[in-house]
Amino acid sequence: MRLHAIAVLLAALAAGGVAGAPITASDAHVARMGRAQISRDGGVRFSYPGVSFYLNFEGTLLSVIAEASGKDSYLDVLIDGVPQKLLLASGRHSVVLAEGLHAGPHTAEIVNRSETWQGTAALLSFDTDGTWESTPALPARKLMVLGDSVTCGAAIDRVADEKPTAAWGDPRASYGMLLARRLNAQVQLVCYGGRGLIRTWEGKTNELNLADYYGMALPTQPAGVSWDQRDYQPDAIIVAIGTNDMTTGIPEREQYVQAYVSLVRTLLRDHPQARIMLTEGSILHGEKQAALHSYIADTVRLVADPRLRAIASSHYPGDATDAHPTREQHVKMTDDLLPQVREIMRW
Repeated sequence: MRLHAIAVLLAALAAGGVAGAPITASDAHVARMGRAQISRDGGVRFSYPGVSFYLNFEGTLLSVIAEASGKDSYLDVLIDGVPQKLLLASGRHSVVLAEGLHAGPHTAEIVNRSETWQGTAALLSFDTDGTWESTPALPARKLMVLGDSVTCGAAIDRVADEKPTAAWGDPRASYGMLLARRLNAQVQLVCYGGRGLIRTWEGKTNELNLADYYGMALPTQPAGVSWDQRDYQPDAIIVAIGTNDMTTGIPEREQYVQAYVSLVRTLLRDHPQARIMLTEGSILHGEKQAALHSYIADTVRLVADPRLRAIASSHYPGDATDAHPTREQHVKMTDDLLPQVREIMRW
């Protein structure tokens, strides 16, 4: 029996697989995209939307031990490309992601759907009744998108005549992730609903705004978990911030531009290989959009770095249910940005 077990293991290794013992979420067989914190037990904690895990396995079953800090943590689970929406119960639980699959190779993709402020989740370990196969390869190109709830994919899966819920968020359908797929790039969505460059949609300056959460892996208050910028070196950075700064009125020009200049200089310092693009986003229109457009132009002029450019965004009004862009409008936003990014990046 022992010789037979060794023979099975050797056969699996020769085929590129590893016998199906549980593996941690940070195991080398798991490819990961997006900001997260790896804990001592090998689990991976995350709160930014779009954080993704990719596995290849051979077997009929896939399960995960997961944690959620509250009741609003939703995941997209794609087995062989077929999506399903999964709500994680609060606390720690073992969750079956797929069962009754045909014997043979399968792919799995798990994506955090929920917005940053809706809680922290963790994947701790995966298990299968088969074998773990070679690690999925991620694209070589790297994109980072800094923004607010629009960048997070808020309210894309809205339901008419119902109150907004965490289930409405859909980062896979957001312009940032659509853009990354069309550019064949990885992407980090560094976004926080209701926040701006210098103040929140309520005008608060004592909560996390972009300059704060840009440096965080888990942007929680009062003290978040810091992010090492060396762990992800983007080729292209898009900054789409400012809508929430304008909710209570147009900010004073000098203060706003100086804050933007400071942020951009930080980005240039942290990512010397990157080209940076500033845009006003999709929700603003009229005098507020014009003001932000002007502030961005001032920022580009004052920084005076050839790696920094302004790119244009069109206004998309959402619909009668919600002011955030619809699913179809996110596609149009992607169509607007794609040629500009291609031209700048030569992609």
